[in-house]
Amino acid sequence: MTKTVYMDKYPIFSLSIEKNECKYDTIEAILEDLKAKVEAHPIAKFIAVFNNYEHTKSLEGEIAPEILDARNLVFCFGQAIPNSKILAVRPRSIGICETKERFILDFLEAPKEQMHATMEAWVKSLINVA
Repeated sequence: MTKTVYMDKYPIFSLSIEKNECKYDTIEAILEDLKAKVEAHPIAKFIAVFNNYEHTKSLEGEIAPEILDARNLVFCFGQAIPNSKILAVRPRSIGICETKERFILDFLEAPKEQMHATMEAWVKSLINVA
Protein backbone atom coordinates (compact mmCIF):
# COMPACT_ATOMS: atom_id res chain seq x y z
CA MET A 1 0.00 0.00 0.00
CA THR A 2 1.39 3.37 -0.96
CA LYS A 3 0.42 6.87 0.09
CA THR A 4 0.65 9.77 -2.32
CA VAL A 5 -0.54 13.33 -2.18
CA TYR A 6 -2.61 13.91 -5.29
CA MET A 7 -2.75 17.45 -6.73
CA ASP A 8 -0.68 18.66 -3.75
CA LYS A 9 -3.60 18.27 -1.32
CA TYR A 10 -5.42 14.91 -1.34
CA PRO A 11 -3.84 12.06 0.69
CA ILE A 12 -4.58 8.97 -1.41
CA PHE A 13 -3.80 5.38 -0.43
CA SER A 14 -3.34 2.91 -3.29
CA LEU A 15 -2.92 -0.80 -3.67
CA SER A 16 -2.01 -2.33 -7.02
CA ILE A 17 -2.72 -6.06 -7.27
CA GLU A 18 -1.49 -8.11 -10.21
CA LYS A 19 -4.41 -10.11 -11.57
CA ASN A 20 -2.63 -13.40 -10.86
CA GLU A 21 -2.24 -12.28 -7.21
CA CYS A 22 -5.87 -11.22 -6.71
CA LYS A 23 -8.53 -13.47 -5.18
CA TYR A 24 -10.88 -12.41 -7.99
CA ASP A 25 -10.56 -12.09 -11.73
CA THR A 26 -13.31 -9.52 -12.34
CA ILE A 27 -14.07 -6.06 -11.07
CA GLU A 28 -17.64 -7.23 -10.30
CA ALA A 29 -16.34 -9.93 -7.95
CA ILE A 30 -14.12 -7.40 -6.18
CA LEU A 31 -17.08 -5.05 -5.77
CA GLU A 32 -19.23 -7.84 -4.34
CA ASP A 33 -16.51 -8.77 -1.83
CA LEU A 34 -16.05 -5.16 -0.68
CA LYS A 35 -19.81 -4.55 -0.58
CA ALA A 36 -20.21 -7.60 1.68
CA LYS A 37 -17.51 -6.21 3.98
CA VAL A 38 -19.30 -2.86 4.17
CA GLU A 39 -22.64 -4.52 4.88
CA ALA A 40 -21.11 -6.74 7.60
CA HIS A 41 -19.47 -3.79 9.36
CA PRO A 42 -21.35 -2.63 12.50
CA ILE A 43 -21.56 1.05 11.49
CA ALA A 44 -20.81 1.18 7.75
CA LYS A 45 -23.68 1.72 5.32
CA PHE A 46 -23.53 0.73 1.64
CA ILE A 47 -24.75 3.51 -0.65
CA ALA A 48 -24.03 2.61 -4.27
CA VAL A 49 -21.68 1.42 -6.94
CA PHE A 50 -20.87 4.21 -9.39
CA ASN A 51 -19.65 3.17 -12.84
CA ASN A 52 -17.13 5.95 -13.37
CA TYR A 53 -15.88 4.41 -16.63
CA GLU A 54 -19.31 4.36 -18.31
CA HIS A 55 -20.12 7.84 -17.03
CA THR A 56 -16.90 9.31 -18.44
CA LYS A 57 -17.31 7.40 -21.70
CA SER A 58 -20.89 8.70 -22.11
CA LEU A 59 -19.54 12.25 -21.83
CA GLU A 60 -16.85 11.42 -24.40
CA GLY A 61 -14.37 12.31 -21.69
CA GLU A 62 -10.73 11.32 -21.61
CA ILE A 63 -9.91 7.85 -20.28
CA ALA A 64 -6.31 6.66 -20.09
CA PRO A 65 -5.84 3.93 -22.72
CA GLU A 66 -4.66 1.35 -20.18
CA ILE A 67 -7.88 1.66 -18.13
CA LEU A 68 -10.40 -1.06 -19.01
CA ASP A 69 -12.93 -0.32 -16.26
CA ALA A 70 -13.28 2.08 -13.31
CA ARG A 71 -15.90 1.97 -10.57
CA ASN A 72 -16.43 3.42 -7.11
CA LEU A 73 -17.90 1.62 -4.13
CA VAL A 74 -19.63 4.37 -2.13
CA PHE A 75 -20.40 3.92 1.57
CA CYS A 76 -20.43 5.80 4.87
CA PHE A 77 -18.97 5.15 8.32
CA GLY A 78 -20.72 8.15 9.90
CA GLN A 79 -22.02 7.54 13.39
CA ALA A 80 -22.03 11.17 14.53
CA ILE A 81 -22.35 14.63 13.07
CA PRO A 82 -20.31 16.75 15.48
CA ASN A 83 -20.33 19.73 13.08
CA SER A 84 -21.11 20.63 9.48
CA LYS A 85 -17.49 20.14 8.33
CA ILE A 86 -17.63 16.36 8.79
CA LEU A 87 -20.11 16.17 5.91
CA ALA A 88 -17.36 17.31 3.52
CA VAL A 89 -15.45 14.04 4.08
CA ARG A 90 -18.48 11.76 3.84
CA PRO A 91 -19.42 9.48 2.28
CA ARG A 92 -16.32 7.38 1.66
CA SER A 93 -15.39 5.78 -1.64
CA ILE A 94 -13.01 3.06 -2.78
CA GLY A 95 -12.09 3.36 -6.44
CA ILE A 96 -11.43 0.13 -8.31
CA CYS A 97 -9.64 0.42 -11.63
CA GLU A 98 -8.95 -2.48 -13.98
CA THR A 99 -6.09 -2.59 -16.45
CA LYS A 100 -4.90 -5.50 -18.57
CA GLU A 101 -2.53 -6.76 -15.87
CA ARG A 102 -3.83 -5.48 -12.54
CA PHE A 103 -6.53 -4.07 -10.33
CA ILE A 104 -5.73 -0.76 -8.64
CA LEU A 105 -7.67 0.28 -5.54
CA ASP A 106 -7.52 3.86 -4.30
CA PHE A 107 -9.16 5.70 -1.42
CA LEU A 108 -8.84 9.04 0.30
CA GLU A 109 -7.34 8.98 3.78
CA ALA A 110 -10.12 8.83 6.37
CA PRO A 111 -10.20 11.42 9.16
CA LYS A 112 -10.50 8.65 11.78
CA GLU A 113 -7.55 6.25 12.01
CA GLN A 114 -9.78 3.28 12.91
CA MET A 115 -11.90 3.74 9.77
CA HIS A 116 -8.78 4.19 7.66
CA ALA A 117 -7.33 0.95 9.04
CA THR A 118 -10.60 -0.83 8.22
CA MET A 119 -10.52 0.30 4.59
CA GLU A 120 -6.87 -0.66 4.31
CA ALA A 121 -7.63 -4.15 5.67
CA TRP A 122 -10.55 -4.53 3.25
CA VAL A 123 -8.45 -3.82 0.16
CA LYS A 124 -5.47 -5.87 1.38
CA SER A 125 -7.78 -8.85 1.92
CA LEU A 126 -8.18 -9.06 -1.88
CA ILE A 127 -4.62 -10.32 -2.25
CA ASN A 128 -4.55 -14.08 -2.77
CA VAL A 129 -2.48 -15.59 0.02
CA ALA A 130 -1.17 -18.95 -1.16
